[in-house]
Amino acid sequence: MTTNSKPKIAFFDFTSCEGCQLTVIDSLQDYPELLEAVEIVQFREAMSEKGEDYQVAFIEGSCTRESDEERLRSIREQASVVIALGTCADLAGVNALKYLHPLDEVRQYVYGDKANWFETYDARPISAVIPVDGAIPGCPIDRDEFIACVKALLLGKKLPVPDYPVCVECKLKENECLFHKGEVCLGLVTRAGCKAICPSYGQPCEACRGFISNPNDTSMHDLLDEHGLTLDEVILKYTMFTTYQVRETLLRRQEGHEQQN
Repeated sequence: MTTNSKPKIAFFDFTSCEGCQLTVIDSLQDYPELLEAVEIVQFREAMSEKGEDYQVAFIEGSCTRESDEERLRSIREQASVVIALGTCADLAGVNALKYLHPLDEVRQYVYGDKANWFETYDARPISAVIPVDGAIPGCPIDRDEFIACVKALLLGKKLPVPDYPVCVECKLKENECLFHKGEVCLGLVTRAGCKAICPSYGQPCEACRGFISNPNDTSMHDLLDEHGLTLDEVILKYTMFTTYQVRETLLRRQEGHEQQN
């Protein structure tokens, strides 16, 4: 990424609320020097121009239609670097809640008697369709983390996204553990990087940044049991943002069990 000419960057959106792109716009207002270091050639939220010559693609949103796949492959073919922007792009996010119900029922519930008018299938993250070179998690993304990641990209470095739990950030901020207040928090198994913003304001973590690569599931389950949560309540806690991640983990475990037998 360190060439004499400015890297050309494009932003794309799929199924999402586009809140991550709005966070990008908000972030760049405080870091105008980054706009001098790159050339944004496509960004529907911020400009009407639409250039197709780009090296870096930031993609927000999950893939929820078969027709999305061709567009994603086209972006991947053009871009040297593809970054999943936000939890919907990284993990399919709340869109993957469709997995918890039969797809036909979801279509009927959302579209009613127009259910057959609209194309849809089970939501999936961008990485399930094309290779990605990195991800910036969050719902929405953290503005400071986005800036740090862009700087790392420009320097050819690894994205500085933590792989330790939110509990670490809570302790650094000297927050009282919400479990001590009778709340149920997923900070024990959730990827940090959000500055523990929700627990800092008394709101339990709901894993909007996804789980760390090696979560202590046993301790988490023990804590949930101690607080008397039913199976349905546990599922609701674990799948608000991470249905796809949970589903893929369960499928891998099932495949491993079948291979052992």
